[in-house]
Formats: sequence, C-alpha cells, structure tokens
Amino acid sequence: MEKIISSIITIGDELLIGQVVDTNSAWMAQELNKNGIWVGHRVAVGDVREDIWQALDEEARRASIILITGGLGPTADDITKPLLNEYFGGRMVVDEGALANVKWIFERVLKRPMIERNLAQAEVPDTCTVIPNKRGTAPGMWFEKDGRIFVSMPGVPHEMKGMMSDYVIPKLRERFQLPFIAHRTLLTAGIGESFLAEHIKIFEEALPASIKLAYLPNYGMVRLRLTIHGEDPAALEAELQKQFETLKGLVAEWMVTDEDITIQEAIGRLLMAQGKTLATAESCTGGYIAHLITSIAGSSHYYKGSVVSYDNAVKINTLHVAPETLKSDGAVSEATVRQMVQGALALLDTDFAIATSGIMGPDGGTPEKPVGTVWVAVGDRQNILTQKFAFRFDRQRNIELTATSALNFLRKFISKI
Repeated sequence: MEKIISSIITIGDELLIGQVVDTNSAWMAQELNKNGIWVGHRVAVGDVREDIWQALDEEARRASIILITGGLGPTADDITKPLLNEYFGGRMVVDEGALANVKWIFERVLKRPMIERNLAQAEVPDTCTVIPNKRGTAPGMWFEKDGRIFVSMPGVPHEMKGMMSDYVIPKLRERFQLPFIAHRTLLTAGIGESFLAEHIKIFEEALPASIKLAYLPNYGMVRLRLTIHGEDPAALEAELQKQFETLKGLVAEWMVTDEDITIQEAIGRLLMAQGKTLATAESCTGGYIAHLITSIAGSSHYYKGSVVSYDNAVKINTLHVAPETLKSDGAVSEATVRQMVQGALALLDTDFAIATSGIMGPDGGTPEKPVGTVWVAVGDRQNILTQKFAFRFDRQRNIELTATSALNFLRKFISKI
C-alpha cells in the first residue's frame, strides 16, 4: 500500500517571533498519524506573500495533502485567502452558508452589529469547496490541483480542530486507501528516559519491523508508545497487544497507567473507584496542582478544593501549622508539610490531601536549602508520608516537576490502600 504523505503549513508572524506557540501543527500531526497519513514536513512562514506562495509550491512537490492554518481573519494582515484565490486561479464570491453563519454569530451569539470587514469573512474563492466553521466566522477551504489536496483552516485552535474532526479527516478517509494503524501507550514516572531505554533495550531490539517504540518524556514522566501499521487489522492488533503486555511487565515498577491519559486523570479514576475525596495545600506550587486536577472533567466528584498557603500567616491561621514549627524547622521542611496535610484534611474534610512547600527560585535558596529544595507530604487521617526532592531547573520547570512528583507520590499512596 502506497504511503500517503502530508505537509502542514502554519502561517503568521506571531509564530516566528515566539509570541504564539504553534500547538496546531502538533495536534494536526497526531490526528493525521492516527489515521495512517504520514506527516513529511511541518513548515512555519510569516505573513509574507512570497514566502507563503513558495511554501505551497515546495510542499506540493513533496506531499499529496497540504494542510494550512492561519491568516483567515478579518484584519488587513490576514492574507491567506486572497493569496489562495490567486494561487488557484479563482475569483472571490460570497458563500451563502458562510454568510448566514457570520450573521447568526453576530446577531444571536455576540449580539452586536456587523461591519463590512466581518461580512467579508463569507467571501471565498470560487475554486474551493467551503468547509463550514461551526465554531467561528471564517470558513475553511478545500482545493484540489494537479492531484494534490490543499486544505486551509483558521489558526484559532478550537475552530481548526472542529473542522479537522467533523470534515477534513472523514473526507480524507473517503479519498485515500489508508493503512490500518494502532497505538498502545503507557505512562511511567520515577525513572529517566535514558535509564528506561537501557532497561528495555533487548525488548526494543526484538520488536517486529511493523512496530515502532517512541519515548515521550515530559516533566519527570516518560510515555512509551507502541505503534503498528499494516493491512490486516486483526493480526496487527493481536501482535501489538502481545508486545504491549510484555512491555508492561518490564516497566511495572514505574508504570502509572497503561492508558494514554495524564497522571491527574489516573488519580481521578483511582479516587472515583474508591469513592474517596482529595484536597490540596500548596505553597511553592501556588495552586498548580489544583489546576491540573480540575482540568479533568468530572473532578468535582472527588476534589473538594485547595488552600494556597503561600504566606506563613495562611499556614498558621488557615491550616493551623504551629508557629513553633515554622520558627524551628522553617516553611520548607518535613514537619511543616505534615501539618499542612493535617490542616487540609480537617478544614476541607477529605479522605486524602497533598501538601507542598519548597524554593522554586531563582532566589531564596540557602546552602542548607538550595533552590529546587521541595518537601511533599501525602496522607489520610491514619498515615502521612513525606518525601524530599531536589530539583535544579528554572522556576517554571521546578513548579511543574514538583506538581507531577507530588501527584505520583499520592498515586502510590492511594494504590497501597
């Protein structure tokens, strides 16, 4: 079966100067890969006509499918649509469906009058097939030229994802004979990528040619993903599952979950299964753990809330940490986080609690407690465990590593109940 190659072009000066991080192409690449379409190139270009034109020409020589995001808004610097009109030899016409959508959004949703600039959003080249935008005003456009498919979508991630899921992927599946492709993913914590690779070296070397192993590290955790592709779904699924079970056995000591989910989602499932509740008492993480937990839909069933006790007065007055403890041991200490857990359990009336206190940097460290020193406590009303961590990165990464380390500490505590 012939491999179908695609290219992704993202347009916008804001991407090149780092003002906006390009998450679109990463998400699009994942979706294409899931459906057996291989991404050969990802290109970012600015709002420069010649650069966009050149990128279209170059990627058309490399790929059968060219996906484009950005430059479809109502402002003067949004040049993608007029350029595509010229590139595909069309003329601008008003699409009645797109016009009705723009009017509906302004009249019913935004409840404000339209201006001519907004109405222009409904204009499209007559050489394209219009892709409805159910989440915004700018329609997408599907072009075909010399056996190549070009799809232009808005740069707003929410709008682009809607078009990809509802229209683009289904239509590509109709047009191309795509190979079967499947993934199995597990999440590990507490072991570095290089040590993990060495540990499963023999397994990786023995994998069939149809299966690829990917290492996906992120903030103290490593995802391991097995991918298989071919033309016999039943046989491929069986082989993939067999290899995945072997991999799970090899990394059981560090495995958080054998699904492609986050650690906070894995903890949520544990709590839901046991009918238990959780609270957090955060100092150095400033509510970041609470943010991770509440990013999961349905977390209100098991998460009650947080005390962000950044100042010692909050530790004393709200969590009832003893002033003597703070004076003798300091805010960043085992004794303090123990009392923070006790205070959170009592105040928020939960089954479990996490507490964090540390020095995130870049200032505030001492020879005894350098930047990156963190104490974490997890516990219930019968038992509290503590652990000291020593991170060595910048402030944001230290916060994120503290949060994921604390969540994994809690996961292990809950799992042993």
